This record gives sequence, structure tokens and C-alpha cells, in this order.
Amino acid sequence: MPEGRGHHLLAVRNVTKRYGGVSALDDVSAEFRAGEIHAVLGENGAGKSTLMSVLSGFVAPSKGTVELDGHPIPLGRAFECKRIGIEMIHQHFTLVPDFTVAENLALSRLPGLLGASHVAERAAPSLEAAKRLGWELDPIEKVRNLAVGEQQRLEILKALGGDAQVLILDEPTAVLSPEEVDDLFRVMRRLRDEGKIVVLIAHKLAEVLAVADRVTVLRRGKLIATATRDEVDERTLAEWMVGELPTAAVNSPATVAGEGLKASDLRVKGDRKEDAVRGISFEVRRGEILGIGGVDGNGQIELAEAIAEVRALAAGKVTWEGTEGKPRTGYVPQDRQIDGLALGLSVEENLLIAGYRRETLTRGPFLRLKEIHRWAQGLIERFEIRTPSSKEPIASLSGGNQQKVVVSRTLDGEPELLVVVNPTRGLDIRATSYVHGKIREARDAGTAVVLFSTDLDELYALSDRRVFMSRGELIDDEGAISVVGGRR
Repeated sequence: MPEGRGHHLLAVRNVTKRYGGVSALDDVSAEFRAGEIHAVLGENGAGKSTLMSVLSGFVAPSKGTVELDGHPIPLGRAFECKRIGIEMIHQHFTLVPDFTVAENLALSRLPGLLGASHVAERAAPSLEAAKRLGWELDPIEKVRNLAVGEQQRLEILKALGGDAQVLILDEPTAVLSPEEVDDLFRVMRRLRDEGKIVVLIAHKLAEVLAVADRVTVLRRGKLIATATRDEVDERTLAEWMVGELPTAAVNSPATVAGEGLKASDLRVKGDRKEDAVRGISFEVRRGEILGIGGVDGNGQIELAEAIAEVRALAAGKVTWEGTEGKPRTGYVPQDRQIDGLALGLSVEENLLIAGYRRETLTRGPFLRLKEIHRWAQGLIERFEIRTPSSKEPIASLSGGNQQKVVVSRTLDGEPELLVVVNPTRGLDIRATSYVHGKIREARDAGTAVVLFSTDLDELYALSDRRVFMSRGELIDDEGAISVVGGRR
């Protein structure tokens, strides 16, 4: 068995993975070579993450083998895979927020002692890798104080400190600014040129074509095609992913239905009691989408939570239709798994979180279980949620279908005010098109929509008016609108 240096070929041979009666992977074979960046594409639920979990030992396949330089690797044994140099960097970070950078790096090299001297010793290889890659991280800084891009660098350094020769990155650009994406791609190319096997799970086709040397496409658990970057374009990849391209939505001009939300001099504290939002004022009318852009960490989340009334205002005033009345508000948070879903519950139970007060679903203090099941099935069909059953654990659904659960239950409440934060982060082409369409439908029905997005393409495709946040303050979109509403 190779010991984690100079690997040349990671091969998947006829791998199938079943969960009950559902095949997440169906007889998939693929090869990943040293000195290449190999992207794996597919819709949400296509089997990408399952395949990567098999490669890295987190999941054992129902049948098939995985080989490294011709040697079978242990299946379903992540620690053994890590020992021989296979590392996976998950989309959801595995960092301890209250530990320092050095402590998190040291943790990745356990088992062993973790006293102060051992922390420095164990963190040293990762910190050396940081210098080699041109990254600066303060070893004594608490992780909770790091920007998202810095946290991702830390995840990569954890892997490199263990002498990773196979690096698997799951949706690494989903939370990054354009500048951070460019820096990540620079590092990926550097690692490729050092002879490592770099595997990238991705959704954004332009990014794949910018960085990948080879592309594999999965659809519904089956391998559709593998090609070099020069053999494909965005349209070809999109057709391989979804079978047919979704119809492009026409973003018709907003028909303003009347006065909506007006925010005056809002001030909001962050989790560390810092001034996250600093005296912001704006308006959004019923029947329009106000887009608020900017790099993550500039107060967008705190402002969104304050508007949705899940975070208290430190100062300022919010009115609805000229009064202090409260609108019926729907909120789609940024992180569906942390803030939007109860992962231990079923699809039906998660849908019910926002709908349990509906008169048709209750009789006095009691829930009407048959009516709830019928209602949940209706949402599943109407919003095209792919799940074997409404009783299926929500955690077993793909990211796109989990997001559809959050969006469907939010819109089913017919909100007058809709607050959405990065609603398509991590979603594939079809799911993105679908969610965008539902947001437009809400606007066209007279809902006032506030869209927070770090994706400029999404911001310009969806919003009728735009502003940007920087250091807790609003900036006009090149003078196109006024901060307090209305076109100039």
C-alpha cells in the first residue's frame, strides 16, 4: 500500500451505492490523475458528494472498488484514507470556532497530545504550507474572527499539513468573493503543478472551464461523460448535466403594487456586539425586488435578520405601508442546514415548521395528521422536491432539494415581505432557475422582496433595484437608485 507520497492515479471501479431502494451511484467508473484538476459536475442529487465520500472513506459503497496506484484502498474507513494521503475539504467547514488557528491545525493531526508545545509542533507543517502558498494566517487568532475565505484556507492547510496527495474540494467557491475565488484557483493550480491529484465538485460552469483540466458529469447517479476542458463548452456541460437546458426566464419589469417596507437609520449589533449595520435607510415597495450585494461579512446577514425580525435592532425604525404594523414575513436564511432546517426531522416535519398554525392543519390544540400529509404532498409536487417520500429524513436529500423545502414552506405562507439570503448558493442550473422563478412569482403577486446575494450574476438577473453594503453601510449602484428608494 502506498504511504501518501507521489500517487499517480485514483480510480473508481464499478461503484454502486444504494440507500434503501434509491441508487445514489449506479455502476460508476472514473479515473483521477496526478497533475490534473478534475472537476465533477452534476445536478443536486446527481451523486457527486456521494462519490467523493466513497473516495475519501466516509461512505462504503454497496459494491465496487477504489484503487490508488493499482492498490485497493480501505472502503468506508476515512482515517485510513487520510493516512495514505486522501483528504476531503467539505462544503460545510469542520472547524472549532472557539479554538485558535494553530489549535485547529493541530486537531487535524490527532490522535496525540494537545498541550501548548504539541500544538505548535503539530501546526508547524500546515503553517509552512501557508508560507509556501503565499497565505498569511495568525496562529493565535480565534477561528470565529476569521473571514469565510480565511476559514477555507485553514481547511485546505489542515489537509496539506497531513501531506495530502489527493485533495477533494466540495463546492469550495460557494461562499467566496471573486477575489477569493481567483486566489483559490491560483493555489489549486500550484498544487496540481506539484503533482497532486486535485478533484473539484462544482456547479458554476464558467469556473469549471476556467480551472479544470478534465471534467466528469454525473446525472441521477450515472456517469454521463468525461472530457478534457478543450473538448467542451458551457452549453455542452449544461446539457450533459440536466438532459435538456431549462427555459431561460424573462425578467419582466416590476409592476409596483404600492408602498411596502421603509427602514430608517437602522443600526444592528453583530454576534460579538460590534456595529454590524451602521445607520442604514432604504425602501422596498410591494411588487419589486431590491437587491443588496457586497462581499460576505459586511453586515448583510445582520441586516437580513433584523428585517426578518430574528435579530433585534439596536436603533432605527421599520414601517410597513406607512404604519408600524407588521407584514406577513417570509425568510430564507443563508445557511439552510444551520438556520433553515431541523436535520433530525423528516421532509414533512420540516415543511410543517412554518405551517403548523394553518387552520386547515389543526383542530383546536391537535394536529390533523392526514391533512398535514396531504398538504405536504401538495408542496412536494408543486415545488418539484425530489424525495422518495414526505417521511424521508431531510438530511438524506440533496442540497438543492433541501433548499426547495425551505423556499416552498416560506412561499406557501404567502408573505407580504420576503427576505432571502443567497437563495441559490450551492445549487445547480435547474434548481437555480426554479428558485429564481419562484422569487419572481412572489414579486409579481405583490410581495416586497429583499434579496441579499454575493453573486453578482444573480443580483443583476433578479433585482429591479440594487444597492451594495460595505462595512455596514449602503452604497448606491453607480447612482442608478437612491438609497431610500425610487429611481433618480
